[in-house]
Amino acid sequence: MINGKKPAAVLLLTVCGVIILRAQVAGGGGAGQAQDSAETQAASGNLGFEPVGAGDLIYISVTGSPELSRSSRVTADGKLMLPLLREGVPVAGLTPAKIAQAVTAALVTGKVLVDPIVSAAVLEYRTRRISVVGAVRMPANFQAVGEMRLLDAIARAQGFSLEAGPEVIVSAPDGKGGENSPLHIPIKALLAAKDASLNILLHGGEEIRVPDAPKLFVVGNIKMPGSYPLADPDGSTVLKALALSQGALPFTAKRAYVYRLIALSGKREEIPIELRQILHRKSPDVALQANDILYIPDNAGMRLSATALEHMAGFGSSVASGLVVWH
Repeated sequence: MINGKKPAAVLLLTVCGVIILRAQVAGGGGAGQAQDSAETQAASGNLGFEPVGAGDLIYISVTGSPELSRSSRVTADGKLMLPLLREGVPVAGLTPAKIAQAVTAALVTGKVLVDPIVSAAVLEYRTRRISVVGAVRMPANFQAVGEMRLLDAIARAQGFSLEAGPEVIVSAPDGKGGENSPLHIPIKALLAAKDASLNILLHGGEEIRVPDAPKLFVVGNIKMPGSYPLADPDGSTVLKALALSQGALPFTAKRAYVYRLIALSGKREEIPIELRQILHRKSPDVALQANDILYIPDNAGMRLSATALEHMAGFGSSVASGLVVWH
């Protein structure tokens, strides 16, 4: 007994993000303060303690009143519609504990129940959803729970794939039904962690896109012809392309060719490259662009001469050993 009044008794149970709240007040107020104190002690990173918004799915359970227990989505104006209540209960921006308080007060004020036991659970946060798509190992959709940053979201998608381009594009809602201008964040600088501001804080509603890197095509007289992602923001060069394709085969021609797409005409122009001069460090390396085709031909004359020399050498050896058989 304090000053002749019974203290407010608050039962707060948290199980899997579900808040069960019962307030018994005898002889005056104070329940709201006790509830606030209990909620403050709860773990802030728990899914059940995140504020809700329009479109979120809430489950309300009223003990002993199955007709009032149901799941409902928060309306566009931030209200929760419940049976036997003429008006919706404003819940936008409230945590589940506060929602339980608001529903309790509404049921008492509306003379539906005298002493309700109300529980509130968030089944789905639509307002806090984050999607990661594109060149990641496992595209994902999840909820922004607690403090989540860009690298945390990428980790939830199991990291970048080998085809990832040089940047991440983050689109975020502006709070007015639209979107802010997308942020373009370089992957190389993000992973280097020299600028902490690039690892932005996510609030929910963001779409994170990782575009595929543009391709560089290497064909011809090389060991590993194919397409290679051009993920380096500094671009590529002829020597880098040769390194990616594991080098040229024997009898490579002196001159290679780059076929580059012209944006205005949609055609490709042929650019001759003095490959042998580059390999012998007599000419500077040549820069390559996205979607370039590097063609390295072989020297047919050298190959034919080498083949002829091999046959002549084999013929001479056979004659010397007396193993020539005429047909």
